[in-house]
Amino acid sequence: MSVISELRMRPAPVQSQRWNASTRTRLALAVVVMATLLVGANLATPLYPLIRANLGLSAFDTTAAFTAYVLVLVAGLLLVGHWSDHIGRRAALVLAVLTGVLGAAVFGSATTLPMLVLGRCLQGAAVACATGASSAALRDLLPHRPEWASRFTLVASAGGVAAGPMIGGLLSLLPEPTRLPFGIYALFLGSLLIPLVLLEARPPIKAALPERPLSALKPRLPVVSRTARSAFWSAACVGFLSFAVFGFSLSLMPTYLAGIAGDLGRPSLGVVAGLVLAASAASQLFRQGTSDAAKAGVLGLLVMAAGVALIPIAGSLASVPLLISAMVLAGVGQGVAFRTVFNAVAQQVEGSQHAQIISTVYVITYLGSAVPVLGLGLAADAMGLSGAVAFFAAGVAAACLCVAVFLWSSARRSRP
Repeated sequence: MSVISELRMRPAPVQSQRWNASTRTRLALAVVVMATLLVGANLATPLYPLIRANLGLSAFDTTAAFTAYVLVLVAGLLLVGHWSDHIGRRAALVLAVLTGVLGAAVFGSATTLPMLVLGRCLQGAAVACATGASSAALRDLLPHRPEWASRFTLVASAGGVAAGPMIGGLLSLLPEPTRLPFGIYALFLGSLLIPLVLLEARPPIKAALPERPLSALKPRLPVVSRTARSAFWSAACVGFLSFAVFGFSLSLMPTYLAGIAGDLGRPSLGVVAGLVLAASAASQLFRQGTSDAAKAGVLGLLVMAAGVALIPIAGSLASVPLLISAMVLAGVGQGVAFRTVFNAVAQQVEGSQHAQIISTVYVITYLGSAVPVLGLGLAADAMGLSGAVAFFAAGVAAACLCVAVFLWSSARRSRP
């Protein structure tokens, strides 16, 4: 089946010989596409101080550009999160890659704040299209290993976001650091279209009605079964707090670190900005130390709270080692907590609803990168970055403790 036939939601008139890739290859392709899109969405993190200087942007302008990506991503998850169930996983990923290439081109050539915002919006639309599709594709490919499907999803998400600032910092050493990195990235992302187009696609989960195929693509409110409702809200709350920390790390952390340690160079800024996400991704590779999922989730939240609380302390002491330790703690705690609650949702939701429900979890999760971070940008302009970060860290740490109590109480109530 060709990509065009999939997008039309009609069977291809003639079956052509295509690449029938192995399960491992399909797994790798789904992970690489998702991770690469997230690399591009966060490539500019170490470049924001330079972009701010070139375009004369304020701290609020920077967070506004960052938040535009999140808001479009959230809207896209609501509008297109279920599309891959009807057009197929492969077609959804092709659309995502094409949109991501366009977003990188616009952002890399931006000379004004509106152009930056437009580029970020296109990047958000690309990630929205790919999020449910890649997660559901992994679930389809590992029907008897839902935990590993969840791990691969979280490794692709956290790993891609973590690698973005690091790769951006390295590419910023090239000439024209605010342009050339995005051109190189767009070429690499575009090259992923080759295996995607050659791949023999699997049929969609829910075939559209032949007489009204487009009706399947209409936005719809997700319905979570009663048995999965508690797990859904636990994952959404932990995700919201996680991405609030990620959003701070990816938007204002380079500026905060520069205020502590001076000019460390863009590669170093990118590495530190991606530390919390790298630690989160790394935590997915290790076996859970306890068989009690609730205990693991609570422990992860407590570690995350401790790491976040140490961030302003490191700033007041001007201690880069302590700041690095705080980011690693926050990332490891987040990774353990989110994996626990995310896996619970993945196991309790039916396969036919997986793309839509996981997309909805990410709707609330990504709002954590928008609302708190936008408020942080406003507070930084009003009272200074150090004071704003102190209030932000206190609020996130306290919320982590509250969610930990909720998880523990829910687990005790559910035990016989």
